[in-house]
Amino acid sequence: MDKKTIFSGVQPSGILTIGNYLGAIKNWGAFQEECNCIFCVVDQHAITVRQVPADLRRRTYETLAIYIACGIDPEKSTLFVQSHVSGHAELAWALNCFTMYGELSRMTQFKDKSKKNADNINAGLFTYPVLMASDILLYQTDLVPVGQDQMQHIELARDIANRFNTVFSPTFTVPEGFIPKTGARVMSLSEPTKKMSKSDENVNGFVSLLDDKDTIIRKFKRAVTDSDTVVCRGDEKYGINNLMNIYSCFTGKTDEEIVREFEGKGYGDFKLAVGEAVADGLAPIQAEFNKLMADKSYLEAIMKNGADTANRMAQKTLSKVYRKLGFVGRL
Repeated sequence: MDKKTIFSGVQPSGILTIGNYLGAIKNWGAFQEECNCIFCVVDQHAITVRQVPADLRRRTYETLAIYIACGIDPEKSTLFVQSHVSGHAELAWALNCFTMYGELSRMTQFKDKSKKNADNINAGLFTYPVLMASDILLYQTDLVPVGQDQMQHIELARDIANRFNTVFSPTFTVPEGFIPKTGARVMSLSEPTKKMSKSDENVNGFVSLLDDKDTIIRKFKRAVTDSDTVVCRGDEKYGINNLMNIYSCFTGKTDEEIVREFEGKGYGDFKLAVGEAVADGLAPIQAEFNKLMADKSYLEAIMKNGADTANRMAQKTLSKVYRKLGFVGRL
């Protein structure tokens, strides 16, 4: 039986958070034994918002190092940097011509990012869902592990694939989105009704994978909760629900076990425990990250090998697409 292909990626536009880890990267490792895994540092997506070039380069290395430190094995998965495989941008142009203006104008993230970057509403910000579709379709991807907020983009990729397949005959695998059962959506510590984001202007709203223990505990102590004192889930207890979710992901404890553990204790004790669990869980990741960042040549070898492998796969799809579009093959 052929292995399914999985593709996913994270932008190197900031230090990754525990939201990125619990909602995505932590779950990727589980696929490595049973699937063909392709994990990309999507640096081309990052430039829809202005970046400091030196910072973008550094974070590209850091993101790759975090992938490996979180359990992604370069011997089992293909790891590479998006801009190192030209097929992503090439396919994106072709697929732009099979994507409707109305589809892109309905993208929720375009509306949100336009509000945040009102002075730079560029064409890339509008069309980057097509580049995302190209990322996925280029590798004949079966499954894309994503958070709920990205499902709209997966649906667009499916629509584009089906449209192209209908016009020209089957060309692309039609991908499916996969949402992990736990940790799929980690919320901000300062505004628990909003998703945790590495670009949050309030540094107390997110926990970076590279925050030290004191910083992590301080951020959790400041986490917004409610006027109640009982540690249990509730319809209006957004902050506590979020903290229970995080604590469960790092300790493996069920809601019932968490409620029993903190029976008779207040929010202060719970916040401290969550902070310590997170800090302890991140410690081995941070140690491995520091080791990897001290060996740039190793990371560059991973980038090169991964790009070579990805490029071979990409060219198979791209040549098929170009032939069906009627382009004359390169002589």
